[in-house]
Amino acid sequence: MINGLIGRKLKMTTSFDSEKGIAVPVTIVRVGPCKVTQVKTAGKDGYESAQVGFEETKRLNKPLVGHQKRSESNFKYLKEFAVNDIDSIEVGQSLDCGIFEVGDHVSVTGISKGKGFAGTVKRHNFSGGPKTHGQSDRHRAPGSIGAGSSPGRVWKGTKMSGHMGSKRITQKGLRVIKVDIKKNILEIKGSIPGSVSTTLMIEKE
Repeated sequence: MINGLIGRKLKMTTSFDSEKGIAVPVTIVRVGPCKVTQVKTAGKDGYESAQVGFEETKRLNKPLVGHQKRSESNFKYLKEFAVNDIDSIEVGQSLDCGIFEVGDHVSVTGISKGKGFAGTVKRHNFSGGPKTHGQSDRHRAPGSIGAGSSPGRVWKGTKMSGHMGSKRITQKGLRVIKVDIKKNILEIKGSIPGSVSTTLMIEKE
């Protein structure tokens, strides 16, 4: 069976755990339905995996239309996942959130919220300068960014102001709280990268 699927983040809410008597924060994710668009085998490709498509669209370029011709589909999103039993997967096969079970631990990958251009205090948790003793306009300044004559340049990777967020983030070890196969809904404990309606990759660990 395939190890993961593509989904979309819907919202966050709380789910009541009647056994422990506590409210658990959960993220609701619509997973699939996905369709297998390509199967890769060890003999032909050197490894085993399955490519699945998510959310059909009318607007696709010709290479993608040709690639998906065999599965008779026009999917906007294509992702590749590892497969345990390659013989159980075939092109055109439909997959839903039934591959997940309550208690499963999953890794969720998505694009984090964009924060725009941010300073060092917000972006890298710098302390900023002193607020008193005659300081002016140095409260949130980054400070020194390097030495003078040696090396006489700024090192690569120096923490400075810049674009914050909009990065690919993977959150690991998240537990599946509830599976609703009829609605293709997963309830996953905790927060997940990205804003509402972000496309996600959910993989079993």
